[in-house]
Amino acid sequence: MSSTATTERLFSYGTLLLPQVQLDVFGRRVESTDDVLAGYHVQQADIEDTRVVTLSGLATHPVLRRTGNTSDKVSGRVLELTPDELDAADEYEVSLYRRVAVVLQSGRDAWVYVG
Repeated sequence: MSSTATTERLFSYGTLLLPQVQLDVFGRRVESTDDVLAGYHVQQADIEDTRVVTLSGLATHPVLRRTGNTSDKVSGRVLELTPDELDAADEYEVSLYRRVAVVLQSGRDAWVYVG
């Protein structure tokens, strides 16, 4: 990715961090950095999309639920994506998830998939 390319930040706490998922969805391993999202907690959800289950190797995936309580925190990583890669992530995520804008503990703006 060139320095002039638009970069989208995606906070990931689940299967988009797996190397095999990144290679399939983005065609590459994605650079990422640690960060934290406050006001959410993680639950588990059953996934019925066979492609997603096969790719991740997991029939149950984590899903974020907003609590609004700043003491609830989720650790994850911020993926640096192109706009096309963000679109590819949208395609990968099943209908259980929706993408929302958040501000992370570091102060960075990012997208995240929530339930």
